[in-house]
Amino acid sequence: MTGYSKHWPCLLPQHGPGKKHDRVIALEPWQQEIVSTHPWEFVRGLVHSDGCRITNWTTKIVAGERRRYEYPRYFFTNKSDDIRRLFTDTLDQLGVAWRQTNAWNISVARRASVALMDKHVGPKY
Repeated sequence: MTGYSKHWPCLLPQHGPGKKHDRVIALEPWQQEIVSTHPWEFVRGLVHSDGCRITNWTTKIVAGERRRYEYPRYFFTNKSDDIRRLFTDTLDQLGVAWRQTNAWNISVARRASVALMDKHVGPKY
């Protein structure tokens, strides 16, 4: 599907020339109002575009025997500091615990936070 209109910049003011991580990405007040009203939908859209849910694993010694331990986790990756901040600010608003794992990645791995994400974000299709 394609659409043509001179009004696209009114609806998507963040669109512009060049790479998004090289320019400011900020929500207009009307966009922030929508995100504040529907934060889970915003998080879902970001995760479904630039994130994933994986099963992470590690090993640990249990009763003297090394066992594999698996747990679900969400990742969100984006080069734009502004987009990562919009994502993490919204997670904070929702009470989702997160941490930055490197320059571009946000991880949600705590059991209660993953359960919230599973309830509201769901799988990518």
